[in-house]
Amino acid sequence: MPRTHKVLDTFMHVTERAAAVWGPASHSDPDAPVVHRHDDFEQASETELRTFDVETDSEGHHYAVRND
Repeated sequence: MPRTHKVLDTFMHVTERAAAVWGPASHSDPDAPVVHRHDDFEQASETELRTFDVETDSEGHHYAVRND
């Protein structure tokens, strides 16, 4: 177990140093609405996503299948 504590202590030391240099991590507001830009990239993404169907197997796992 002492090795585990050493690794954790080292990790915490590195993150504290990083926060001292670059400041604390910023967290966005999870309740803020999503801003859609409706730019060419978003339109291309929407077009690409329309080529997939979401399937669910017998165990409840979801996966995408490209439709033809």
